[in-house]
Amino acid sequence: MRITRVAALATAATLALGITACGGDDAEKDTGAGSKSFAAGSTMERLNKAQSIKIGTKFDQPGFGQKGLSGKPEGFDVEVAKIIVKELGIPEDKIEWVEAPSKVREDVIVNGTVDLVAATYTINDKRKERIAFAGPYYEAGQNIMVKKDDAVITGPDSFKDGTKKVCSVTGSTPAEEIKKHVKDVATQLVLFDTYDKCRDALKGGQVDAVTTDNVILLGYIAKDEASFKLAGANFTKEPYGLGVKKEDTAFRNFVNDTLEKAFADGSWKKAWDGTAGKFGAELGSAPTVNRY
Repeated sequence: MRITRVAALATAATLALGITACGGDDAEKDTGAGSKSFAAGSTMERLNKAQSIKIGTKFDQPGFGQKGLSGKPEGFDVEVAKIIVKELGIPEDKIEWVEAPSKVREDVIVNGTVDLVAATYTINDKRKERIAFAGPYYEAGQNIMVKKDDAVITGPDSFKDGTKKVCSVTGSTPAEEIKKHVKDVATQLVLFDTYDKCRDALKGGQVDAVTTDNVILLGYIAKDEASFKLAGANFTKEPYGLGVKKEDTAFRNFVNDTLEKAFADGSWKKAWDGTAGKFGAELGSAPTVNRY
């Protein structure tokens, strides 16, 4: 009788452990890690099975993608990318962030260096020749940042006299747009690989202004209101998209579906409010995804 009782207790303990283990499995599935199912052979299936993803973003743009104290990029682009990653069933700590300055964004997609680019990436036809876009998920507008005490530069037409230098970034849409407004591109337009260098050049007096999207400039101003201000109103529209391989229609559709879900469930707005929204820029209503 004593042996039978011991055996029964052992069996009960084993069953309890089994139930606990099953409960643990369910809890793990609730995180989304590895618990989703995707079409065979799709990018989504590949990434989900690998439980890792490489994402290109900027490391120098306050509010959108800037390396923080953690050593990882922080900002709206980063949070939007995390929404996509969660839908893929991949834990955030399995993201490999790859710096993707403007001039290499198409290259890192085409070459397979990254799986996705979220980097204040304006959707345009020229870029669509090499890669594809999901989105847009935000619409910015080009503007100009000057020193706080500058009363001369009031907008892009201020560069038509040929005397003032403006800085932007190689390979960016703002760099191409400002060429329409300067008298002499060769002497007036200064190009660097990052906007941090443009900011430093403005503060040091090597250039008279910096031009890029308003939300990026507002990030710099928020960190140094005593030194900088915007000069005039936005003079372009810049719809931001997420870059993927040109031929990967299924992945682009998946990202678009995820963006629309984020617009509806509030996670998109929450991402904005915790990042770029702190700098005073308006989020506006959710944009219409362009399913070309």
